[in-house]
Amino acid sequence: MQQIINFIIRNKNFLLSLLLFSISMVFTIQTHSYHKSRFINSANFLTGGIYNSINNFTGYLSLKSQNQVLAEENSRLKMLLFNSESKKDSTYLDTVSYNGTYKFTLANVIRNTYSGTNNVLLLNRGKNDGLKQDLGVISSKGIVGIIDGTSKHYATVISVLNTINKISAQLKKTNHFGTLYWDAKSPNFIQLTDIPKIAPIVKGDTIITSGRSSIFPKGIPIGIINDFKLDAAENYYEINIKLFNDMTNLEHVYTIENIDTAEIDSLLNKNTDE
Repeated sequence: MQQIINFIIRNKNFLLSLLLFSISMVFTIQTHSYHKSRFINSANFLTGGIYNSINNFTGYLSLKSQNQVLAEENSRLKMLLFNSESKKDSTYLDTVSYNGTYKFTLANVIRNTYSGTNNVLLLNRGKNDGLKQDLGVISSKGIVGIIDGTSKHYATVISVLNTINKISAQLKKTNHFGTLYWDAKSPNFIQLTDIPKIAPIVKGDTIITSGRSSIFPKGIPIGIINDFKLDAAENYYEINIKLFNDMTNLEHVYTIENIDTAEIDSLLNKNTDE
């Protein structure tokens, strides 16, 4: 305290001058419109710069989070590429393993709905990027949906959180498969039906795509079993699955094109006509 008093005594002339200058500035700004407007503009410039810096900082934090997701995926893919043991697991998604049959295209989600019953996403890729109807869409964590329409530069995706979407899925540990659908209750859960009651299912089991269509290869992660029960006839399970994806927070996704789709469809149509 004594040091503060001594400081004030030593610098009393300077401090008094500073006080008088501040008072004069306040009166000048208050009584002259030009000075007042200049002061307000300067203050807005300063606060605007502060808010812009804050926004850039928060954006940087979000960017770090997204980059972390991509870094983790790149790390996993490199591990699969150089680890021959992991390649033996045919139910694990590896873009390197699918290079002969499937083409992957990176896209960004620029619009995403998840609170309705027929939710869709909008991607920043379209026909000019090779996208077309009925291509599968996934993220680094699992299944996202199926492309419904395209323009030159954009594509719409029917989300897995859409009541019209039906996708073939199976238990990862067995070949028992059924049909995915969404009951429109929660964006965190999706439902699986038609799994026979003889299937050995346990809470926490992983559900993957079955590969029984040309849209998704076998082994795309979907989620884990949260709970289950038998249907009214007690022949099949009704399974509630917790999604691996946070469908409310999607940014980077991949589209999947099976380059043999036309050949497969032609062969199937030929057999059907016969």
